[in-house]
Amino acid sequence: MRFGETLRNSIYKPWASSYIDYAKLKQLLREDEPDSEKKSWTEDDEAKFVEELLNVQLDKVNAFQAETYKSLRERTSSCGAELQKLVNSDDVSKPDTSDEKSQAEIEKVLRELDSITEEIKELEKYSRVNFTGFLKAAKKHDRKRGSKYRVRPLLQVRLAALPFNTEDYSPLLYELSTMYSFARQMREVDGEKGKSFSDSKTGGDRYKSHKFWVHHENLLEVKTYVLRRLPVLVYNPQRSKVVESGGSDPTITSLYFDNSRFSLYQKKLGKNTDASSLRLRWFGQLADRPELLLEKKTVNADGDSEEVRVPIKEKYIKSFIAGDYKMEKSVEKLQDREGTDGDGVASLRRNVEDIQTFIKENDLQPMLRANYTRMAFQIPGDDKVRISIDTDLAFIREDSLDEDRPCRSPDEWHRHDVDRLGLKYPFSEIRQGEISRFPHALLEIKVRTGASRKTTSWVNDLMSSHLVKEAPRFSKFVHGVAQLFEDHVNSFPFWLSDLDADIRKDPEEAFQEEQEKKARQVADEQAVGSFIGSKSIPSFKAPVGSPVGKITADYRRRSTAEVNTTGQAVDMDDQATPPARSTRGVFSGIFSSSPFSNSKYARAHRNRAVKLPPGVRKPGTLIKDRNPVCVEPKVWLANQRTYVKWQNVSVLLASLSLGLYNAAGEANNVARALAVVYTLIALFAGFWGWWMYIVRSRMIKARSGKDLDNIIGPIVVCLGLVVALCLNFIFRVLSLRMIACISDLLQYRSAIAETQDLDKKPIEWAAIEQELR
Repeated sequence: MRFGETLRNSIYKPWASSYIDYAKLKQLLREDEPDSEKKSWTEDDEAKFVEELLNVQLDKVNAFQAETYKSLRERTSSCGAELQKLVNSDDVSKPDTSDEKSQAEIEKVLRELDSITEEIKELEKYSRVNFTGFLKAAKKHDRKRGSKYRVRPLLQVRLAALPFNTEDYSPLLYELSTMYSFARQMREVDGEKGKSFSDSKTGGDRYKSHKFWVHHENLLEVKTYVLRRLPVLVYNPQRSKVVESGGSDPTITSLYFDNSRFSLYQKKLGKNTDASSLRLRWFGQLADRPELLLEKKTVNADGDSEEVRVPIKEKYIKSFIAGDYKMEKSVEKLQDREGTDGDGVASLRRNVEDIQTFIKENDLQPMLRANYTRMAFQIPGDDKVRISIDTDLAFIREDSLDEDRPCRSPDEWHRHDVDRLGLKYPFSEIRQGEISRFPHALLEIKVRTGASRKTTSWVNDLMSSHLVKEAPRFSKFVHGVAQLFEDHVNSFPFWLSDLDADIRKDPEEAFQEEQEKKARQVADEQAVGSFIGSKSIPSFKAPVGSPVGKITADYRRRSTAEVNTTGQAVDMDDQATPPARSTRGVFSGIFSSSPFSNSKYARAHRNRAVKLPPGVRKPGTLIKDRNPVCVEPKVWLANQRTYVKWQNVSVLLASLSLGLYNAAGEANNVARALAVVYTLIALFAGFWGWWMYIVRSRMIKARSGKDLDNIIGPIVVCLGLVVALCLNFIFRVLSLRMIACISDLLQYRSAIAETQDLDKKPIEWAAIEQELR
């Protein structure tokens, strides 16, 4: 299905005018014109398309998304205020729901909550389909007009500035869930009250999963941080003696299944309640005959996941997928161990039937391979916290959609060119377009529900640090399909816009963002707890020495005050004033050590005597100084380019001074003096460039936090040139005026000579002229 048709089918009619005008963008690209390739693409055409895509359409979608989300929050707050009115002021735990009027109000609130919930769902779909539309339009442009103009990088920058696709609806959904529970508790159903939200219990062990991206520069620091608290969990598909000999992290291969319509991808991306996925996974190389696991994962309506696993040998996979093999030999072996009526036998048969039915109903075939290296951390026998770090992640096409040039033979279940040759990362032998390499490492943290605060405190510190970037909805299967099959799907995940961005963060900024995020979460929980009468309302206090302690305290006071006075949970996102930041002075490079500098290094130098919080001590050696120096080549090249530029300026000035000196002549002392001045400036420029090159090289090797810029040299050179040019201009004007005076004098002499008696003594004109000179 083409994206234009997908967009028309996805439009929510009340918001129809606010969607991206994809047809207009195609018209500007001359997509439907038969002779569009013959017509030249001018700069005016490019400007019109870029203006429409990056300014008009993107601003329209972003403004509508922000306005709609703000309206939904206001409506949610109004529902909270209505529920608050129904609570007795004397006893908040016993709402007054005895009369019909109160019951009618509760029903009205529930209907409004249903409407808000539906619009949140539609708003999420609205953001996703518009995000996909912008990517599709940029791709069409770069494919048709990309020889001279490329708009995809500009779109990535604009999407980062207008992040309509990164809105987190979790806080709002949490408030709605609490209001639903409270309203149903107040409503009588067959004479019985609903169960309280705070008294609900769940059975069994559950895990909360957190996913992050890790930049490769921070990877070793993250691993060492986790190693201090959790041991490495060794994957051992073979015997223990292999583990004892030591080795590298295991390589894992996951083969994902889907059909030509990519229906599993669409369901998983849309977070449908019946979304299921199927993969075949093994460790190491297939030639080593590892154990293969066929896994089916289904997400239930309540958000829980259910997994079905079947171990299988390589020689039976093809017949199993075709439905000819029912795992009879495995069933017979299991019957010999457990008996005919064993639970394991029934479970195996049920799992085999479930997976084969799933394959047949959805017409599944292998479509995508994900290959990565995994390091896992877990305390043996203690599964409260499980952490895995995946590196060298590569996605490879495993489909046979193109009959003329299939990536995999239709008669086989995997690519023989990869497994027979034992290819490893980075898979340079695979053709471009059939492979996509993920630029970061993946960190997944699973924490069991009910784990103690002491157990999870260090995990929370890691998750809120500058070392990781949160990616809560990331999926290898979804990402691989979106990257390699973008022409076959009409919907993309939101995280694609952040893929090319620099995910490294400044530690201070990361800390400040985390504290503000915690303050907003507590404010939302306080707003909810105020009308349900919770006895334990959470609070938040910034750590000692926190630069945002005052900010978060003010945020809490304003939030609590507004909740108590109006009974509404006011959205503080648009009202909170961001912290004022000191701007950097123009001369910070000159006075980097003086008390007048506003640079980061100078401020840290002045605040060196800050009192540390309890339990915190000053490290003897900084983390950055513990490892060997590893500097990117572009840093050295940038320093060398600056040095070459300075030498270029020096050579130009020296050439100018030499030419001026030679052309001046012996009688022109002014020009010779200026030539000497230019020579001195040239020597200073050459010396300054060499000296700063040496200084900056030392600073880079020492990982110094000082500023690398220094504007003394440019200022001296500029002032020297300005003064020399001004003097040159002044002396030239005076010289011209003197020549004009002499010329007038000579003309006067000529006129007098003609009228004078030749027998008389002539006037001493030479003496007069010499005196004037």
